[in-house]
Amino acid sequence: MKFKHALLIDDNNIDNYITKHIITQSKKADRITIKNSAIKALEYLNTINHANEEFIDIIFLDINMPEMDGFDFLDELIKFPEEIIAKTSVFMLTSSDHPKDINRATQYSVVKKYIVKPLTDDILNDLK
Repeated sequence: MKFKHALLIDDNNIDNYITKHIITQSKKADRITIKNSAIKALEYLNTINHANEEFIDIIFLDINMPEMDGFDFLDELIKFPEEIIAKTSVFMLTSSDHPKDINRATQYSVVKKYIVKPLTDDILNDLK
């Protein structure tokens, strides 16, 4: 799977560095944007949506972040127009392996897979 534009949403700079490095080395994304909070990510998505720019096609989303967690982000993301959401795949990329979080993530149709950090080449190659 090749992505035009990947968005990494995580408050941990080291995790963002690792994820960006894995994606960059794989040459699977033409562009990678990093936002260190869900609020900043939503602001960014609203900006590109209103500017009629091509929307993000893949999002790697952490759950545990201050101010707004990954599930709160998903609640806002699904309010975007359906034609945009249909083109976007969200992969939960988190340190939580708690069954409650995994089950909750599967309730969102936009979430394609739940991945426990770190992202690896093998996991990235298996994404569909």
